[in-house]
Amino acid sequence: MARHNNQLPDNLPQLQNLIKRDPASYKDEFLLQYRHYQCMLDVFRLHPSEFNKSLDDLVMFIAQVSHCYPDVLSNYPQELVDILQTHFSILDSAMRMTLCRALILLRNKNLLTPTDLLSLFFHLLRCQDKALRKFLETHIITDIKNMNAKHKNARLNMTLQNFMFSMLKDSNSKAAKMSLAIMIELYKKNVWNDAKTVNVIATACFSKFTKVMVAALKFFLGSDPEDEKKSDDSDSDNEVSTKEVLMANRVNKKTRKREKQLKKVKQLVKKSQKKKGAPSPFNFSALHLVHDPQGLAEKLFQQLEKTNERFEVKIMTLDVVSRLIGLHQLFLLNYYPYIQRFMQPHQREVTKILQFAAQASHELVPPDVLEPVLKTLVNNFVTERNSADVIAIGLNAVREICNRCPLVMSEDLLRDLAQYKNYKERSVMMAARSLIHLYRTSMPELLHKKDRGRPTEASIELKSKKYGEVDAKDYIPGAEVLLQNGTEGTSGCGQDDDGSSDDEWIDISHSSEGDAEENISTQEEVFDRLEDDQKCDHGADDENEEEDGDKDMVEGTNSAREGARGPMNKIQQAVQASQMRLLTDEDFRKIDAARLSKEVTALKRGKKRPAEEEASSKRELVSLADIENIYKKRRHDKEARQESVKRGQVGREKFGFQDRRLNAHSSKTNREKRKTKNYMMLKHKARGKLKRSFKEKQIALRNHLLRLKKMK
Repeated sequence: MARHNNQLPDNLPQLQNLIKRDPASYKDEFLLQYRHYQCMLDVFRLHPSEFNKSLDDLVMFIAQVSHCYPDVLSNYPQELVDILQTHFSILDSAMRMTLCRALILLRNKNLLTPTDLLSLFFHLLRCQDKALRKFLETHIITDIKNMNAKHKNARLNMTLQNFMFSMLKDSNSKAAKMSLAIMIELYKKNVWNDAKTVNVIATACFSKFTKVMVAALKFFLGSDPEDEKKSDDSDSDNEVSTKEVLMANRVNKKTRKREKQLKKVKQLVKKSQKKKGAPSPFNFSALHLVHDPQGLAEKLFQQLEKTNERFEVKIMTLDVVSRLIGLHQLFLLNYYPYIQRFMQPHQREVTKILQFAAQASHELVPPDVLEPVLKTLVNNFVTERNSADVIAIGLNAVREICNRCPLVMSEDLLRDLAQYKNYKERSVMMAARSLIHLYRTSMPELLHKKDRGRPTEASIELKSKKYGEVDAKDYIPGAEVLLQNGTEGTSGCGQDDDGSSDDEWIDISHSSEGDAEENISTQEEVFDRLEDDQKCDHGADDENEEEDGDKDMVEGTNSAREGARGPMNKIQQAVQASQMRLLTDEDFRKIDAARLSKEVTALKRGKKRPAEEEASSKRELVSLADIENIYKKRRHDKEARQESVKRGQVGREKFGFQDRRLNAHSSKTNREKRKTKNYMMLKHKARGKLKRSFKEKQIALRNHLLRLKKMK
């Protein structure tokens, strides 16, 4: 008797399950379906633009079980590739998506080489199907990432990079844009983060398609602010939905569906918190990997002068050119007169223009080239006819330019700008003082004597460099403190009589990050140790002078000691300490402590920020906040003001009447008791406090005199 529940010829999912379990037993059923597929394929080739449901199901069925019969399906992948290559532009969108999914299944089963599939998918990026292009982009990125997960496949990467380089020059703008987006995403995922990828993307900056050019410029500028804003908005939406789900799960009936939904929401919250706690992805290494930064900057600037693009595109181009000039210290002298034309307070995005001018400044730019830019900036911004905010922004921009090229400032101009330190507006005053502080630590001789501050050991050792001069040291500055403190055994309390040191190896223990805090001593302890060593040195010198009775010998030792304090001898000691042995972390901590002690020597007040730290904090790129930073008293709402008032009342006596009786149990006066009584009880007494007229005063005085007369 035949089984009526056997529906294998028509039930493809059931047949697919059985074939995966036992391929040999169901080979005949599979061959039947495969012959049916070939017949349907012949019919489809006659009308490729029509959707065929039966063929669509058979394609996915065969792709799912293709690994079970590799000998029968040896030509199956190539058939699908030929269909897509020949009819990709006229295929139905659903049918085209099915064929692509089938090829991805074959690729995952290693029945299709990655180069053949990826080259086909790059070819399909020309389709007028946005959903398909997005799907292909995701697969291409994932597939290339998986292929390079364990080790870099250099040959495959080179082949694909060459193919994508040709795709950037494609006549189809969508294909070129998608190829560039794939390369940028692979670079961000650290899959293709080599110099070749960066330089291929750099060629896209000169694309004839504006969208491709803008995408390449944004890549070199870092993250997109609009994308960050969208992500912030999405995070806030997620937070709202999270609160709604939590409240609904608390009130509504407990079901499995709501439990699963709550679990997903908790995972989403955990993911968003992890994302917020992650550091900001500020990575500018792409600009460092450009092979020919001078040529790239010149070509971009030439394109900028000839282009008729929107103002936003010009701003991005100016930003990239300024970053290239600043990072690689390039010479592009035509850039400065061009950007000088936009330095007007009413100019659109003027703060960014000032930022670009500061980014394009470096020590190798001739001062006479930057001097017109600085004068234009001062004449247009730092004038009394402008508002305080405009003057402060102008002074901040001057400071950022002079921070990278100090020689551009003249003595007369600096002294004029320094006069704004007494300006009535706080924002202008603070901007002028920051400019003064910059030149205190770099070229104090340009300032007026009253603006130079109290001289310190560090300021005395400052040496003004001329244009093009490089101060390269072959020793560690400040290492002479190791010899002075007896670290090398040549001086200090533990010094031998002959001044010799033991040439012994010192074991250097490499501390891990966990115990780094235990090994680091505070600066105050190091300063105390330095003071003790100096006292010990002076004590040893006094003993030597007492033992030596010869006056000439004493004078000779004193002169030698004074000579040892000279700058040349300190340099010799630093060279000796740097070249004698490998320095440990403790040695570098002593050097840093000695450097900080120089900053506060001859000062009663400690400096908030040492000069060398100020100089070493020069970033490669100029922050827009440094120029727009205006010191103002921020406006506070009522809640903030109340919190500030409450913080100020902590530890302060309560305002109002205070009971200052020595004995708390003693009685109070009638005047004190009156303060707690009801007003109606004191109304008749309060009436007497009203101002009396002159007639009433006469009557009261007469009555008083009459009472006195009667008493007599």
